[in-house]
Amino acid sequence: MTAFAKRSLQVIDFGLSDYASIYAQQKIWIDTLTDNFDDPDQPDILLMGEHYPVITRGRASKEENLLEVLPETAVVSIERGGDVTYHAPGQLVVYPIYRLYPHERDLHQYLRRLETVVIAVLAAYDIEGIRQPGYTGVWVESSSGGKEITSKKIGYKKIASIGVAVKHWVTYHGLSLNINNPLTEFSQINPCGLNASQMTRLGDLVTDQVDMTCVKAQLVEAFCGEFAAES
Repeated sequence: MTAFAKRSLQVIDFGLSDYASIYAQQKIWIDTLTDNFDDPDQPDILLMGEHYPVITRGRASKEENLLEVLPETAVVSIERGGDVTYHAPGQLVVYPIYRLYPHERDLHQYLRRLETVVIAVLAAYDIEGIRQPGYTGVWVESSSGGKEITSKKIGYKKIASIGVAVKHWVTYHGLSLNINNPLTEFSQINPCGLNASQMTRLGDLVTDQVDMTCVKAQLVEAFCGEFAAES
C-alpha cells in the first residue's frame, strides 16, 4: 500500500454497549493494525455506537471538573488527550482505529480533520459547525450566550468533543457527537472544563426528529470523504 492509495475502511456498529467492552475492542484492533501496518488488504477500522452512562477522564483531566457524579455513572481514566467528558445513550461515539502514514503524522492536523468530519455531518442538517481557537471540538451558534473564551463572551455552544491517543502510529479513542442524549446529565462534570450549560445537541437544533441511523451513515460518508477511504 502506498501512502496515497485509497484507504479501505471497515465500519463496525456496536449499537449500545458498555464503555469497557468497546475500549477492549479498540486495543485488539490496535494490535491488529500494528501487526499489519503495511498490509494493503487490512482495512482501517471505524467503531461507532452509543454507550451506557460513563464519564471518561483524559490525560489532562482535573479533579475539580468532577462535580456530583451519580452512583449509576461509571468513571474511567483513559489515555486520550483532554479533560473529562460524559457519554450516554443518544450520543454518537466514533473511534477510528486508523493508521497514520508518514505524510499524516501531525496529530494537530488529525484533530482538525476529525472536526471537519463533524462539520460535514452538521452541514447535512443546514447547521454551521464552528471551531474555537485554542480548543478541540465543534461548536454551533447559540442565542443564549456562552462561556468566556479568549477573553470575550461569544454565543456558541459545544456539540462535539474530540480526544485521541496514538500507539505505534495507530489512532484510537475519537469523537462524541451529541444527538438526543439528555444534556442535564452533563451537570455531573465540567465537560472539557466548560460549564455544563455550554453543551448542546443536534436534536435541539432541528425541527424534525433526528434518526441515529441516518447520522451514522452521514458520518461514515464524511469520514470517507475526508480520509480518502471507502467502506
